[in-house]
Amino acid sequence: MPWNTQGGGGGGPWGGGQGPWGRGSGGGGTPPDLEELLRKSQERFRQVMPGGFGGGRGIALVALVAVALWGATGFYKVNPDEVGVVLRFGRFVGLTQPGLNYHLPSPIESVITPAVTRINRVELGYRSAGGENRRVSSAGDIAEESLMLTGDENIIDVNFSVFWKIGDQLNDPEKYLFNIRDPEGTVKVVAESAIREIIGQLPIRAPLFENRQSIGDRTKVRMQELLDSYGAGIKVTQVQLLKADPPHEVIDAFNDVQRAKADQERLRNEAEAYRNDIIPRARGDSERINQDAQAYREQVVDLAQGEAKRFTSVYLAYKNAPDVTARRLYIDAVEDVLKGATKIVVDPQAKSVVPYLPLPELGKSKPLAAPTPPANQGASR
Repeated sequence: MPWNTQGGGGGGPWGGGQGPWGRGSGGGGTPPDLEELLRKSQERFRQVMPGGFGGGRGIALVALVAVALWGATGFYKVNPDEVGVVLRFGRFVGLTQPGLNYHLPSPIESVITPAVTRINRVELGYRSAGGENRRVSSAGDIAEESLMLTGDENIIDVNFSVFWKIGDQLNDPEKYLFNIRDPEGTVKVVAESAIREIIGQLPIRAPLFENRQSIGDRTKVRMQELLDSYGAGIKVTQVQLLKADPPHEVIDAFNDVQRAKADQERLRNEAEAYRNDIIPRARGDSERINQDAQAYREQVVDLAQGEAKRFTSVYLAYKNAPDVTARRLYIDAVEDVLKGATKIVVDPQAKSVVPYLPLPELGKSKPLAAPTPPANQGASR
């Protein structure tokens, strides 16, 4: 052996013929006595423990320490955004508020601390990359989520997000933990079902050109109804409709159709404007003509009735006083005849003046102005 000495003593690496256990190495060595080692260890432990290890006080102290350590495992902390759900042998027994709390040690009771105020997000039709709202793989692997059928049998590509949290009711954490197995998956399936139902009731113009927020609000209400029927204990806070476009395979044809519809709508609006301009004016002219005819009718009727009443009054006056009435009628008739005639007064008795007087010409002539005195006349005075 390499550790034999040159003198042939054969002491080995421990020297003096000693083996690794302090005994002679002659005859190949003897293994250690394990029972002896165990007995020595027990004697040393009895010396450390007060009253000896076999005494009742030592056993009671060890048991007391073990029970204290086991009982201390029941302390737990609930964060401000969490609530403690206490289970006794796996059955729900109550809730604890944030802070330091205590439950019976395991395996009697255990506690689960779900975050009840944290807002969770589910994306459908797209996926965010690196925590940013950046769409990746817009068609291939998630087309089954984004492609939907509208009420007028068109296909639309929709991307939206759902924000949800555990409900505010007292028993919502219990429902959330025990009534559904996969909360996020359940919310995703319910959201896809609800928005497909809403989109399927609307024409394609509604999500493309009208208020998208109204579609998100209707989807939120429908999702909440479904989750409440499942007893999920989940509250939907918001549904955001991020994109609603035709599928990229037919986007060019769809744009052509929309431009044609826009032209059609423009021409229809122009025709409606022309109609709204012509028809009111025609109705106004018609009403004016009717009113003029009505006024003329009333005027003629009133004049005829007035003439009839005047003739009746004249007849009654003539019947009562024929001479006076006849002379008055004659004078009125002559007055009407001579009113527009040229009148000349002729006096056959006049000898020294012109025998006639043209009255109309005298009325037309201007009066002569009084002569003004010369300017130098006043100075001479």
